[in-house]
Amino acid sequence: MPTAVVTGAASGMGHATAEMYLVRGWQVLGVDVTADLGIDHPALTPLAVDIRDGDAVTAAIASGVPEGGIDAVANIAGVYPPTTIETYTEDLYRRIFDVNVFGLLNVTRAALPHMSAGSAIVNFASVDAFTVSPGQLLYGASKAAVVMLTKELALELAPRGIRVNGIAPGWVDTPGNAATGRMAEAAKSIPLGRVAQPAEIAEWVWILTGSGAAGFVDGETIVISGADVMR
Repeated sequence: MPTAVVTGAASGMGHATAEMYLVRGWQVLGVDVTADLGIDHPALTPLAVDIRDGDAVTAAIASGVPEGGIDAVANIAGVYPPTTIETYTEDLYRRIFDVNVFGLLNVTRAALPHMSAGSAIVNFASVDAFTVSPGQLLYGASKAAVVMLTKELALELAPRGIRVNGIAPGWVDTPGNAATGRMAEAAKSIPLGRVAQPAEIAEWVWILTGSGAAGFVDGETIVISGADVMR
């Protein structure tokens, strides 16, 4: 049974991605700060860990890896508190970059000893890595860093047969986005006239890691925005 590590598995796109792998017969190591992932499935192993703690992440993943190793990693966990040049603080900077960038690196490094040729990694960036959103000073910068890390990791891991790609979603119907109160208004500006559903984004994780359709795609970050952001 193939195995995937999914971070941010308790909600939103991480939750949808964990369910997507389970439906397709994979085992999932669901990483989140809580062990309650809202999914009841015998092939799911919840790993309650803060991805900012590298040693804890390494221990947690090692404790859950089955004999066959890890076939896919989906680095989805992220935070996006608004910041401007007037409102940012050191604590906000540390939180955003430690989760969105440092946490991604921690999970990737912890998983790599258990991965072999043919496995794949997907990092979640954002359209804010490519365009400017008001009030997202640090978030946009952190997601731009994810895009570059995806390229660097793809180059570094290609000789080992491990592919690394990224996904940059636009507006998605997640609890976090709903809490902003801006989703309905945002949908009006999207050419397709709606926001994405988490399951739609999860399908792209499958395309990049498990479908076999993307075996020669490496180092790319795919924008999924309903034509709201194009590059």
